[in-house]
Amino acid sequence: MKGNVLVVDDERDMAMLLKRTLEPELDCTVTTVFSAEMALTVLSRESFDLVLCDIRMPGMDGFELLDQVGDLFPDLTMVMITAFGSIDVAINAIKQGAYDFISKPFDRDEIIFRVKKALERSLLLKENQKLHNEKKGQFGKLIGESPAMAAVFQKIAMVAESNITVLITGESGTGKDLTAQSIHSLSPRRDHQYIPINCPTVPEHILESELFGYKKGAFTNAIRDKKGLFQEADQGTLFLDEIGDISPTVQTKLLRVLQEREIKPLGDTKSIKIDVRIIASTNRNLQQKIIDGEFREDFFYRLNVFTIELPPLRERLTDIPSIAQHLVIKHCKKLGRQEKKISPRLMTLLMEHAWPGNVRELENTLIQGILSADTDTITCSDVSLEPMVPHLYNPDAMNYDTLQGLPYKEAKEEMLLRFNHNYIGAMLSLSGGNVTQAAKKCGLERQALQQIMRRFDISADMYR
Repeated sequence: MKGNVLVVDDERDMAMLLKRTLEPELDCTVTTVFSAEMALTVLSRESFDLVLCDIRMPGMDGFELLDQVGDLFPDLTMVMITAFGSIDVAINAIKQGAYDFISKPFDRDEIIFRVKKALERSLLLKENQKLHNEKKGQFGKLIGESPAMAAVFQKIAMVAESNITVLITGESGTGKDLTAQSIHSLSPRRDHQYIPINCPTVPEHILESELFGYKKGAFTNAIRDKKGLFQEADQGTLFLDEIGDISPTVQTKLLRVLQEREIKPLGDTKSIKIDVRIIASTNRNLQQKIIDGEFREDFFYRLNVFTIELPPLRERLTDIPSIAQHLVIKHCKKLGRQEKKISPRLMTLLMEHAWPGNVRELENTLIQGILSADTDTITCSDVSLEPMVPHLYNPDAMNYDTLQGLPYKEAKEEMLLRFNHNYIGAMLSLSGGNVTQAAKKCGLERQALQQIMRRFDISADMYR
């Protein structure tokens, strides 16, 4: 059985015993860490299939880690271990999201059996998620597991096979173009042209000729016939982006197209029949524009045959981790940078932001992070972003209560001791105890890391 297991236990001998027991029996890779804080650091850098976690630990305990993992890595399977097992503790662990609960001292065969079952479950879930993602790939680049996006996917699937005109509404940056592309890719027209045009960016006199085409001599510099986008998109799909900003004159001409399914190029006396699926989008309130006399009511009803309303990002915050990871992979490739990860603290900050600019703003923020990060992890310091709501999670929590009453210098030294054991311990754990590799992960020279390890009595042997 292949898989990556993270063991979290402040008793180093117990952690190493689990490693020696599980690796040969389950043919898995076991990484050991000795605190919950260290586990969060490792989880932010590596992918695991299962976390085996002690409950009673100094600082952040196993239940707190279970909560954080549930928020940051909701699909990750966790099994809790404790020497203080009881029915109440077991029930509490399961209620908080643990898959299983094992009491110390445990029987060797029992823990192998139960960890095997948990690992099998995790690997099965990953395979199912992979198949689900492949199926979801039919919706193109649209990403989301939230109920709001599930409703969008359902509407796309419902309308795609037809030739019905679709109006996509939503704030800027919510993915209206991607939604139109998804409808086209699922339609019988998928093998023909998909042509988008951003209506507000084209001057009115040019927009008309672009859409309908023109005959030679129709106006100055019309030195030859030119097909319009409606003709270019014949048997395919024409996407009219931000249609709420076009002039009443163009609205009138588009109304005729929707009614008659024909166009008349500028300067021509004959109409041309067209076979085009029309999808339009807007971030405006068209009904208010009708009241204000800025949008034709009859044109609106021709457009509004089937509406898909896209939710703003603030209403689908649970989709942010998958969207963010997709965007980081995409732009690391585009920018020629090594693949990067998002730190747990930054991911929490991303999920706390209101995102008035929606996915487009998130994308710009992550591009900034990719360019600024000088390690393989994008952190809060790499982006310009302030939380819009109070922090729900502080991964740097170091149990400050235990420092109360200590003189400043002693408290400071204790904090440094805890930080270095957690941070450097995590890097050594990821490197299998290899100091040179751990130094690279820390962004330090080997000698500098060794000096810190000597000062704080950190042994690489513990992580081998």
